[in-house]
Amino acid sequence: MYPDKYIEFLVHFHGDRDYFECHETLEEYWKSTDPNNKKSAWVGLILMAVSFYHHRRENLNGAERTLRKGIVILESRAEEIQSLGLDTDQLIKDLKNRLVLIQNGGHYSSVNLPIIDPILKEECMKFSASKGFPWCFDSNSPDKDIVHRHKRRDRTMVIKERLDALNRKKRQE
Repeated sequence: MYPDKYIEFLVHFHGDRDYFECHETLEEYWKSTDPNNKKSAWVGLILMAVSFYHHRRENLNGAERTLRKGIVILESRAEEIQSLGLDTDQLIKDLKNRLVLIQNGGHYSSVNLPIIDPILKEECMKFSASKGFPWCFDSNSPDKDIVHRHKRRDRTMVIKERLDALNRKKRQE
């Protein structure tokens, strides 16, 4: 019923709270299904996760900037978000409250997305358990490897993709 990568995204969001992995997982799915649509609901969810990643790392400017963009997209895709088993109104309200917190210099704290489909929630909880992640883990004192994931990853593919995109752009000019 729901894409596997979306369930994986939700499991990381609520399980190990690895927002970087949330981004990676959903970006992979987005690029395979709707790659040129920067207003996709997937992009809104990706930006939301990136904002949480930045907020936890105390990069308030990055957290605010990405959350603003994410909210705009998610508001414009309200029906699509609802069809993904989330309470769109509650999600937007929660994200706007988080934005105010960030703007006021507030500290990161874990949040749970308003999943309203009990079947989706059950599927996520089963998948989370199979990965050994506690569901709705409190990540206010998280693993430093998760907090600073972007600094510890192999960037070979990212650099290659950026160079390929730059070369394609040069050829088009």
